[in-house]
Formats: sequence, C-alpha cells, structure tokens
Amino acid sequence: MKARPAAGGGRWVEISPDRVRGWLDGFYGRHDGATEQGLVLTGTSNGDTATLLPPPGITGVDDLDGLLAALRRPPRIALLLVRKGAVAVGVVDGTSITTSKVDRFYVQGRTAAGGWSQGRYARRRANQTDAAAGRAADIAARVLLPYAPGGGADPADTVAALVGGGDRQLVDAVLADRRLEPLLAIRHPHLLDVAEPRLSVLAEAAVAARRVHIHLVP
Repeated sequence: MKARPAAGGGRWVEISPDRVRGWLDGFYGRHDGATEQGLVLTGTSNGDTATLLPPPGITGVDDLDGLLAALRRPPRIALLLVRKGAVAVGVVDGTSITTSKVDRFYVQGRTAAGGWSQGRYARRRANQTDAAAGRAADIAARVLLPYAPGGGADPADTVAALVGGGDRQLVDAVLADRRLEPLLAIRHPHLLDVAEPRLSVLAEAAVAARRVHIHLVP
C-alpha cells in the first residue's frame, strides 16, 4: 500500500484490487463500524472518511458492492508512458500486456553555455523534443489506435481508458496529435509516476494503473 499527502488535507493511499475487501474490513474494525454513502465510508468512532476512486476504465459504479464486483472484471486499458528519452505504449488486459512498443530517442541535455550558443542549443533541444513527441505519437497511433473506440476493433477488444505516465507536458504534446483524438477522449486524469520508459517499466505501470485510490481524512 502506497500513501502520500493529499492537497487540501488528508492523504491518498493506493490499494491493489485484491486487497480492497480486506482494507474495507480493517476500516470497519478500526472505527467501530462505518456508514456507507456511495463510495464514501464514514467511521462511527470519530468521523474519519474514506473515499474510494475506481481504477481507470471502471465507470457507472455507485456503491462499494458495485466496485468490488467491477474489480473482479477489470476492463482493457491502454498505457502511454513518455519521458525525455523514451516512449512505451501498451494494451493491458488485467495486468498482462497483450501488445506493446518501446522506443528511445535522443534529446540533448541542457547546456551551461551562455549567449548565442545557449540560444542555439535551446532551439536545437526544443526541435529534438518536438521530433520526439512526433515519433511517440506515430507509435501510439500505430499500436493503440486500432483498440480505441471507433478504431475498428471488436468491441470486446476496445480499450476503456488511456492512462498516461512520465512527463505530463510530453504526454500532453503527444496527445495533441489530431490522430489521437479517440484516445484523448478516454484519457484518465491520473498520471503515473514512472522511470524512463522501457518494457519492465511498462509492466510495472500495468500493475500500478489498476490500483484503487482512496482519499483518507484525516
């Protein structure tokens, strides 16, 4: 279980789907019971609250029983991981990657040079970044678009959500490509914190994307 502070108070925890039921039992036990309203638990003993957010691709769930049932049937999702030097894309069933592509590209690091040279290197770096985003968009279009809604795949093979990871600005730049509008329409707001993309990082992201996020207050 991962935990981090939440903006505005409380903290976020991330729970693997197979541990959610046990976590709920623990919340009830620690708080002498709890009331349920939708996906929000309120502890009887002190009023602590826990708000559960379904993983990407799970929609239309309005209570805890519905969430637990949906977690047993995880939808197919797409992953787009981008950092300065690499991109990794994949289609995920459960936590298994069924198709993927990883690519690396060169983007010049920052230079300490000043004056005209600094400006020249900055322009070159910007051009390399744009080119890298374009190559990443090409890969995403080739690998992921066939599984996007309306992409021609069998409805059973269509992805329910796109999850990004890595550098948000680069992910945004890739998805600005007009070809990827069908994926942009199903983009999940959460951004995965990942290392430079490679196949092992993609596999880790496939697991991380399935976690249930819980906002605890206090």
